Formats: sequence, C-alpha cells, structure tokens
Amino acid sequence: MKRLLTTQGYGRNTTRCIRTEFDFQPAGRRRVEAAFDGGRVSSDGDLLLLRELTESSGVFRDFAACFRDHRDPSRIEHTVEELLAQRVLGLLCGYEDLNDHDVLRDDALLALAIGKADPTGEQRKRVRDRGHALAGKSTLNRLELAKPTVAGDERYKKISYDDHGIQRLFVDTFLAAHDRPPAEIVLDLDATDDPVHGKQEGRFFHGFYDSYCYLPLYVFCGDFLLGAALNTADKQPVSGAVEELERIVSQILARWPAVRIIVRGDSGFCRDEVMRWCEDNGLFFVLGLQKNSRLIAEIEDEMTQARTTSEQTGKKAALQGLWWIPLTQRVIPAG
Repeated sequence: MKRLLTTQGYGRNTTRCIRTEFDFQPAGRRRVEAAFDGGRVSSDGDLLLLRELTESSGVFRDFAACFRDHRDPSRIEHTVEELLAQRVLGLLCGYEDLNDHDVLRDDALLALAIGKADPTGEQRKRVRDRGHALAGKSTLNRLELAKPTVAGDERYKKISYDDHGIQRLFVDTFLAAHDRPPAEIVLDLDATDDPVHGKQEGRFFHGFYDSYCYLPLYVFCGDFLLGAALNTADKQPVSGAVEELERIVSQILARWPAVRIIVRGDSGFCRDEVMRWCEDNGLFFVLGLQKNSRLIAEIEDEMTQARTTSEQTGKKAALQGLWWIPLTQRVIPAG
C-alpha cells in the first residue's frame, strides 16, 4: 500500500510516495509484513499490572494527601495525584528524565494507568493540548521544585508538600501491611551510590564507587523501604542514621510496643553513636566491624584451624570464636 503526498519544493510541486506496508521474506506459509496503522501503541505493557497494584493499595491517594494544591481549581487539568502517579509510574518503567514525558504524555496506556477518564486527551480544554492526555515536562518540573510553603506572590510553583507526612507514609505503609505485630523485625541500614551525569549541586567523587555521585542513606525492613535521606558523597555512610532510626523506631513502637527490633548494617555503620543509641533505647544491633591488625592477631589460631580444615575437605570452613566487649556488645569473627 502506498500513500501519495504532494508537496512544494524548489518552486514546483513534487510528489512523494510513502509506503505504509512493507513485505519481508515469508516464514514458511506465513506472510511477514510491517504496517503502521496500529494507532496508539505502547511498549510498556507492565503498566496494566502496576495499575492493578496502585489502585488496590491506594498508594498514590495516600501520597497525594501529603501535598497541598494552591492552584486555581477552575484551571486544573492534572490533579496532584495524577502528576505524582505519572512521575512515579514513569520512573518504574525506566523513564528517569523529565524530558521523556514530552513523549510519554501521549501514551494512552500510561494515561489509563494513572486514571485519566480521557486517555487520548481529545477532550482537553485548549485546542493545542488536545491529543496530549498527560502533563508535559514543564508541569512536572514545577511539582518537583515544590517547597513546604508557597509564597503569596508565587506564579508557577503552587504545590507544597508536608515533609514529615511523606516520611511517615513509608512507615505507615509498612505497618498497614501486617495483620498482627511480628515478634521481631530487622532494620537494615544501607548507603549506596546515586551517580550524577552532570555538574549537579553537591556532587563529589567517591573513591569506592569510582564516580561522581550522591550517597543516600536507606532504611529497609525486608522489602519495605522505611526511610531515605539524601547525603552527598563527601559524608560518611552513617551520616543521619541515628536521626532516621529515632524517627522510624518511635513510629513503629507507637503501634507495636512489644516488638523486638534489631538494627543491622555493615562496617560503615559500626560507630559509637549508633551503638550507644541502640543500647540506650533497648534495641539490639548486628554491625560489621572492619578488620584490623589486633583482631587478625586475636583470631590467628582459629584462622589456622579453618585453613587446615578447608585444605583437608576442599570446602569452606567457618570460624568459631567469641569475644565480649562491654555489656551488650560482642565480636563474632566471620569467615
């Protein structure tokens, strides 16, 4: 099939033939062809599964409740909940840059997952917006630049957020996922790299990750994210850990006063302030301890025994040893 288009070029009319179907070598008795009459298509079929999950959990509704919209209601076409859903679902599908949404705004499947009643955008108020069901990068950028308060003369960034409400939401979601309080939970502390690809404010080179990055702190309990704090890479991984633990643990204990809490982390969190806080608040902790010459000397006999056993069996051998440091602290060699 061909379509004829008449255009003007170099002072005269020219005719171009644009094929709308292409035939390829057949596969046995099957015909193989390419066509471009599929209408609106999407490559992100997983949005349908995400839609089921987010609608049943109400996560975007709860997230939107942490924001305040100061825009003129008569001129709003994209609610705060829809803007948040568009940005988060885009991230889940691998679209990190806001620029991606100048194309994604036409994705009918994304609009359906967000909950748009008009997923093609044909009924939008302004003619120039018709066909674009979702928000573009500029509208989403104003959301991302939101502040806790909105100045009276602010023209563009008229959405504010409740920082404490957002922080509490992660823990509330975790608590609501349990029918009854567990006897014990483990809070994992972890800091990892978030690479930057430009000259963003606060970027630093991190020798371990061999890149320019941020070093955010995360607190997990199993698969649940309970806290996230953005740190620059020139800080220690432990920076802000005690503050995050104070906030998260107090919220958990308010609902589950009898739960046993264990704090776990690698050697980057084996710091006096973390251990002292855990002891003062009745928490247990399991923290990695960076090896040093004194510890290596202390376990020399056990290492020799383990090495001999490993050579005899051809398998890894575990160390068995235990040293007590004051009261609730003890060192267990791993190997």
